[in-house]
Amino acid sequence: MPRPFSFCWLLLTGSFTSSFTGFAQTAPPPALLLRPAAVFDGETLHPGWVVLTEGNKIKAVGPAAQLQAPAGARTLELPGLTLLPGLIEGHSHLLLHPYNETPWNDQVLLESEALRVARATVHARQTLEAGFTTARDLGSEGAGYADVGLKQAIEQGLIPGPRLLVATRALVATGSYGPKLSVDIEVPQGAQEADGVDGVIRAVREQIGKGADIIKVYADYRWGANEPSRPTFSQDELNLIVQTARSAGRPVVAHASTPEGMRRATLAGVQTIEHGDGGTLEVFRLMKQRGVALCPTVAAGDAVSRYRGWQPGTTPEPERIRQKRESMRLALQSGVELAVGGDVGVFQHGDNLREAEQLVQNFGLSPLQVLRGLTATNARLFQLPDRGRLQPGLLADLVAVPGDPTQDIKALRQVRLVVKGGAVVSP
Repeated sequence: MPRPFSFCWLLLTGSFTSSFTGFAQTAPPPALLLRPAAVFDGETLHPGWVVLTEGNKIKAVGPAAQLQAPAGARTLELPGLTLLPGLIEGHSHLLLHPYNETPWNDQVLLESEALRVARATVHARQTLEAGFTTARDLGSEGAGYADVGLKQAIEQGLIPGPRLLVATRALVATGSYGPKLSVDIEVPQGAQEADGVDGVIRAVREQIGKGADIIKVYADYRWGANEPSRPTFSQDELNLIVQTARSAGRPVVAHASTPEGMRRATLAGVQTIEHGDGGTLEVFRLMKQRGVALCPTVAAGDAVSRYRGWQPGTTPEPERIRQKRESMRLALQSGVELAVGGDVGVFQHGDNLREAEQLVQNFGLSPLQVLRGLTATNARLFQLPDRGRLQPGLLADLVAVPGDPTQDIKALRQVRLVVKGGAVVSP
């Protein structure tokens, strides 16, 4: 029998550090038998189960008595821990950092792309160390196609980070986004402007050709600094964006917070609607009918409100928070599916769990619902059939945490092990 391969031994010898030293693996990782106290397979908790990986895939999952480590495999004892699929971040911006450090306008206008990429490499590592082995990165926010290069660096083993789905520049209607300074000054924008039949088709194709996995469109936004969001693209423009992207095998996600913007995006056939702050019961029901999920990003609004001085329980609740609470009530009433993603970058990378915690604490979801959201549900909604669950043939992306995260979502804060593609990459 092969000798047990303890996690403490990994920590003491530094055997897990190759992914952090900049060296890509030249050989597939050895078979690994992981023996936790319980396995959460993406749907259900199974005490006494174990997981066997081989190369970068899961070989077998089941009761410990039924699985033995093959010759040459390592056995990793994980007493007291729950093993679960690598978490999936539904909405992040690795090229942004918290707005209370540097305002969004200044990040876009004053920070060099080199600085932003250097910072993003740290953000990628922090995301992976927090247990998120996959992330949708929904817009470079003025950094062009730097997210494509970041993804390539991770894939080539040059830097540690999650598997990325990148949206590159994102699409906005001319004049609707920012930064906006004097009308006499043309400044770089945080997304690509496009209008009309030829314009939106060309922009979608350009972004795909440069490496976009996802097309992100701003279906509504604030035309002026002191006015509410209003729809930007017409229904025909949104339809063309989705049709063009879909023909190239790419989904479209829509930033939308107004009922009309959400309605148009839903009718166009986007995969998810991000934010949805002003959603009505009618529009949420339409989303459910059309199979469009909501990624509510509740943590982003909470963070921005706190930056502006809100102290929960001490100062009056901002209108933005009140509106979000009401829209989430209607979303849950409608039965629309929820993707889990926090708009990380508005707040600190590595603090990705903030969204999940708030969904449980402030919006009434159960820990089990949110845990499924972070794993199997996000994988299904984002059309990622090779991850999000623990079953043979899927990617060996795994996370171990103490206790039972199906009962206490905060257990996910205490990541004890991260495995990506069958290789131990983080303690």
